[in-house]
Amino acid sequence: MGRSVCSYWQSVFSTAVLYGSLALFTSILHNVFLLYYVETFVSVYKIDKISFWVGETIFLIWNSLNDPLFGWLSDRSFLSSPQSGSQITSPEVVLKRLRALSTNGPLFALSFLAFWVAWARPGLQFLLCLCLYDGFLTMVDLHHSALLADLAVSAADRTRLNFHCSVFSALGSISVFLSYSVWDKEDFYSFRLFCVTLAAFSILGFYVVSQLLQQRFNKEICSKQDEASTLKELSVGHAPFTQTEKPITIGQYLKQLSKHRNFMWFVSMNLVQVFHCHFNSNFFPLFLEHLLSDNISASTGSILLGISYVAPHLNNLYFLTLCQRYGVYQVIRWLFMLKLGLSVVMLLAGADHIYLLCIFIASNRVFTEGTCKLLKLVISDLVDEDFVVNRRQQAASALLFGMVNLLTKPGQTFAPLIGTWLLCVYTGYDIFQRAPVKDSVSVSDSGTPPLRLGCFYMLVFVPITCALLQLATWSRFTLHGRKLQGIKSLRQGTQHSSLSDVKAI
Repeated sequence: MGRSVCSYWQSVFSTAVLYGSLALFTSILHNVFLLYYVETFVSVYKIDKISFWVGETIFLIWNSLNDPLFGWLSDRSFLSSPQSGSQITSPEVVLKRLRALSTNGPLFALSFLAFWVAWARPGLQFLLCLCLYDGFLTMVDLHHSALLADLAVSAADRTRLNFHCSVFSALGSISVFLSYSVWDKEDFYSFRLFCVTLAAFSILGFYVVSQLLQQRFNKEICSKQDEASTLKELSVGHAPFTQTEKPITIGQYLKQLSKHRNFMWFVSMNLVQVFHCHFNSNFFPLFLEHLLSDNISASTGSILLGISYVAPHLNNLYFLTLCQRYGVYQVIRWLFMLKLGLSVVMLLAGADHIYLLCIFIASNRVFTEGTCKLLKLVISDLVDEDFVVNRRQQAASALLFGMVNLLTKPGQTFAPLIGTWLLCVYTGYDIFQRAPVKDSVSVSDSGTPPLRLGCFYMLVFVPITCALLQLATWSRFTLHGRKLQGIKSLRQGTQHSSLSDVKAI
């Protein structure tokens, strides 16, 4: 009976739909985490400033190192050239990643719950919760992202996979709308119950979807094994490999990566992007409170908050159609220019245009997050280039995603640290105190409060600076156009016999 039910659902949903649904079970939790974890520890658990900074600093180190560590443990067997041993088929690689998701997905959901109950001293709990949560999130994100490069090679197939991820991520943003209605710093019970419900749904989803996908690719592996045994009996095909090659070391891999110029330019750009995305997430409630709270209702603030989380995923559906027409490189470049242009217009308009300010706050987050959604396609292209240039046995997609995160995730920690520092230096406002300290900037002639003016300048100057840095680095990236098409043709030519998994999409 159970097998018949699974077979029914497998026939209903395509591989792309099932792959995309995994983004739902991550986003419903991660959006809530990003929005409330700082506020919870600062306002509810009353963490002190020193513990907060120490926790964020240790988290910075762990957050950066666990990505390449987990990626290396996952993909080190793929780094050798094809002559180093027996071939590993694409379905076997996919199955390995799905098994990791079925284990780490539920553990990720359980680690999410550890934030919302006080079970230790605030400083200790802050550190342990961040490291535990990020460890499981890294495992989930690495293997899910790596599947994008493993399931498909062509731009059209990867765009379709990314399309489904955007649809389900948009559905996952509903948790932000719902969370605003149950969030209460004085009475945490309703919010805790809400988080338990989200975690239970995520655990069930990870288990069911990963099992469905595992069954699908198990069938492919069985058919390949039957074919291989038949060929062996008939003495048809290649003889077993006798030549062996020493597996590549981490030092050799890093040397190869250091010569990968497009990779280096990409991570330079992405470091700034990660910083800007998390800056927006961490300080969005602060901007709402000090720039708009006196001029808009609570319901309008809730709608604005929800739109800022849902719209990037919906916008991404349109961006992906543009990517198919003009290429990912060009669309990302346009988004950087748009971010710069909107920020300059808002700076010239000033902080007193409330409706324009509402539009800018929402659009700034929408376009910044929209850019982040497209970057996985670029990393997948870098996986193709790494595979072709270094003649890998299999594309080391999880390891390359991990190395990207190693060099860019520090932006996630720098965002709250630099943001709180800038706010304190410019305005004298300390979020760790219940009341602002003495203002370091006098009230302007127009009567604008220094704190509000400081928030406004942070709001516009951060995206202006980020956009200028990104346009400079992105102009040096060359993996697009004819060069990209050539790389994809070489990889497809090398792996054409192992791409039956693309047909499943």
